[in-house]
Amino acid sequence: QVQLVESGGGLVQAGGSLRLSCAAVGRTFSSYVTAMGWFRQAPGKEREFVAAISWSGVTVSYYAAPAKGRFTISRDNAKNMVYLQMNSLKPEDTAVYYCAARSRTSGTPPLSPAEYDYWGQGTQVTVSS
Repeated sequence: QVQLVESGGGLVQAGGSLRLSCAAVGRTFSSYVTAMGWFRQAPGKEREFVAAISWSGVTVSYYAAPAKGRFTISRDNAKNMVYLQMNSLKPEDTAVYYCAARSRTSGTPPLSPAEYDYWGQGTQVTVSS
């Protein structure tokens, strides 16, 4: 059993920055997790992929087009944490951001919510004009 806890959300003006953190709690977490990801969901919209990173071995990162060049995902295996640095925020970035953990393996990048097995409670990010 694992628990994911997000933090770092808040209210910022357009052009500002936030860093989201996700802490994973679980004694055997690192033994079966293959990737960590960030998703977001705005009111009335489906949950969408933001970024993902491999959990072990060579670091491989993935970004959705709106996040590329502005957001950076990183990991700290010793602390069982994953981060999302968000710069140059836009009003359209406003959403609840979720941390997720993937345990299955696949030959394709983990870009869909269905690929993930564990989810945090979410943290609100609001970007004003």
